[in-house]
Amino acid sequence: MSTGLIACADMNKEDVGTISGAVAGGLIGSTIGGGSGKVAAIGLGAMAGAVLGGSIGKSMDELDRIKAQQALESNAIGQPAYWTNKKSGTQYKVVPVKNVAYRGNRYCREYTTQATIAGKTQQVYGTACRRPDGTWKIVK
Repeated sequence: MSTGLIACADMNKEDVGTISGAVAGGLIGSTIGGGSGKVAAIGLGAMAGAVLGGSIGKSMDELDRIKAQQALESNAIGQPAYWTNKKSGTQYKVVPVKNVAYRGNRYCREYTTQATIAGKTQQVYGTACRRPDGTWKIVK
């Protein structure tokens, strides 16, 4: 899941993964170079992240999203959750990285999602917040 982890009502799982990946890629790109080179690195990083995040989001089904939500809800910071989707064979690892507050919501977590899809490992980074109904929504 932002990885394509938990999709909000008006976005599909690939959209969420794409946005999450783009943000992560842009952040990674921002650490490279300086001046106009840094701007290019941010753009390239965002584009690459969008592609990777979209792939992870597209690979997740409802059971995968439930398992990812369980990891965000129950796992300690740094404690990974692992599972394999029996239908697709995709292997997942979701790790809550840090508890944070976001726009007044104190129940948010930064996380990483790693997916091995058809033998290729991809990773995205994002932030999700717990909603009043107990579900988690990607916010960035």
